[in-house]
Amino acid sequence: MKHGKWPLIVTFLVPPVLLYVFFVVSPYLQAFQISTTDWLGYSADANPVGLANFKTLWHDDYVWNALKNNAILLGLVPVLTIVLGLFFATMLAMGGRKGSAGVTGVRGGALYRTVYFFPQVLSVVIIALLWKEVYHPNQGLLTSAVHAVGLPAPTWLGDPATAFWCVLAVMVWSNVGFYVVLFGAAMSAVPKEIYEAVLLDGASRFTTLRRVTLPLLWDTVQVAWVYLAIFALDGFILVQLMTNGGPNFSTDVIGVRMYDTAFGSETKFGYASAIGVVMFFLTLSVAVLSLRVGRRERIEYS
Repeated sequence: MKHGKWPLIVTFLVPPVLLYVFFVVSPYLQAFQISTTDWLGYSADANPVGLANFKTLWHDDYVWNALKNNAILLGLVPVLTIVLGLFFATMLAMGGRKGSAGVTGVRGGALYRTVYFFPQVLSVVIIALLWKEVYHPNQGLLTSAVHAVGLPAPTWLGDPATAFWCVLAVMVWSNVGFYVVLFGAAMSAVPKEIYEAVLLDGASRFTTLRRVTLPLLWDTVQVAWVYLAIFALDGFILVQLMTNGGPNFSTDVIGVRMYDTAFGSETKFGYASAIGVVMFFLTLSVAVLSLRVGRRERIEYS
């Protein structure tokens, strides 16, 4: 410090910035450049083709099918996850009996939070393989439960009519627990006197959630929406391990489409990079729009 603050800042800031540029920014820039070539990935030949890859992409029915599935995930995964997360967090925070102690949570709330959060300690690979076994058409837990009540069970991941919704359910299940804990932590910062006053006025828990909790937690909900939207636009690992985009491309998403294009039989790295560029701008646009559309005046409380 005797030489001033700038040598210290340069010493500790420049190396991480250089590493970030080399390992993160540089691959992004290379992807943009590769998307304008016909590179096959395993050769030194990469002839410039201009925007030909993007023109091909515009007329690619498989890409549009994947984008359609991503759009459905984008519309449902954040909504279902946030609604369920807020519901369970509210029940844990103020689901107990109202008495002289005021607003109380349910008994054993810490245990419930641990159970809800448990999927977060599992890797996505383990979650995908676990649920693949649950959906097994012969010995799967869900199939056995349906047979136990005397109903015929579909081939969950083998039927185009059910495979997509099975994957969507796993996406929601794997994320709800984290947002229960996140929303619960945000709710714990809200003074209990606010909830007690609202309940004393005769408001139901649903009204309290909609009129009080949601406005006070809006910043947290907005951040959750952005993260879940990015997750919905990806979904690569779950889909690739559970269905690999099948059956009949019914669960295909843009990440799987890009992977198969790059590492499949044709190894079209240039075309796959064009898909990646489109995915980059879609994700960036969704994140920016979510932050702008969801912008509200912050509510202060003491």
